[in-house]
Amino acid sequence: MEGWPAVLRALAALTINVQAASALAQASLDGLLEPLRQRHGLPALAAAVVSKGEVVAIGAVGRRRIDAAIPVTVHDRFHLGSCTKAMTALLAAIAVERGLLRWDSTLAELFPELRATMGPAIAEVTVRQLLSHSSGIGDDALPEAMRQTVENGNANLDGLRLEMVKTFVQQPLQSPPGKRFRYGNANYILVGAALERLHNRSWEELIQEQIFQPLALSGAGLGPQSSAGLTDAPLGHLAVQGRLQPMLAGPNGDNPLVLGPAGTAHMGLLGAARWAGWTAGQGRRDPALVSPETLRLLHTPVIATDPADPAEGSYALGWIVLKPAWAPGPLLMHAGSNNRNLAHLWVDPRRDLALVLVTNVASPEATRALETLAPLLYSNPRPELPCAAGDRCRLDTTEKQH
Repeated sequence: MEGWPAVLRALAALTINVQAASALAQASLDGLLEPLRQRHGLPALAAAVVSKGEVVAIGAVGRRRIDAAIPVTVHDRFHLGSCTKAMTALLAAIAVERGLLRWDSTLAELFPELRATMGPAIAEVTVRQLLSHSSGIGDDALPEAMRQTVENGNANLDGLRLEMVKTFVQQPLQSPPGKRFRYGNANYILVGAALERLHNRSWEELIQEQIFQPLALSGAGLGPQSSAGLTDAPLGHLAVQGRLQPMLAGPNGDNPLVLGPAGTAHMGLLGAARWAGWTAGQGRRDPALVSPETLRLLHTPVIATDPADPAEGSYALGWIVLKPAWAPGPLLMHAGSNNRNLAHLWVDPRRDLALVLVTNVASPEATRALETLAPLLYSNPRPELPCAAGDRCRLDTTEKQH
């Protein structure tokens, strides 16, 4: 997963030239995206703007792999990395509304058989603290937990996550619970393992049944966005000896699947737009997976990411709440990367507006490209623009009345 504080600093300091937004006066975003893609040396670049549940601008340019002339399209799948965390937080919210879980449920309550191996502080860590990265648990023990899963060849994914939980709960906390932001994928693996126990189903089954299917998220899946050994989607890329190398789905194509709750989702561009647009609606349109009040709770700041610098924003539950220089008020945002792909999601519930920005390489240049693109699209979403010719961009047809 990419270094989160660095992304936040760059985003918070970003300034824009709004005049460049005039490039949006086209039937699709391709004319805006292609110069950015070339300038930053990206294999592919894609984006969608969603206003009031409808895609109003969309585009995809470049190649699925840098060494082959296979063009990307708006129907291609892209990796979302840590943007998956908002979906795991929503799964937890669904469990809370069903009475299976409480926001203040503790690790000792969720894993009572491990209580004897927990220190008193970690035993009292709550689900809310895990989802807001305020538990005091970082990723210090993640390499050791991952090593142990490799050695356990007889366990399923849920069993491997439980083994990781056993490692995490034996570690000393890096700070008292609820006192300090410390981003860590371990927090979401712990929540995922707890949800698996509560439902007696894998996290993979839960996200498919409770989020992907009800929302009809096109192209949604887990793991690499392409099929094993094939270029049927944009391949992620790694920098190898100064050159970009396309990575086929396989042992080195993605983070291990055991990290699922922290960041293994992929979606079609329109599926990601549907997810971001549904989130921006904050309960204004179906399906009602949770109440509007619960959605607002998921989006409410819990802890400052850097108390010394308010511009760094705050973390909510699966989302960061950030006030960039180019927006009149705070927005929801998350960045996601598996070190081969990069995604930025921006959501403004007040305007019912969302941006999906994705590329199939994770690099400083990729980050700069997405940082440049976000304010251009936000300042001029142009709802009157049609989508690319032949694309069906309406996300849903049912609006709730409040």
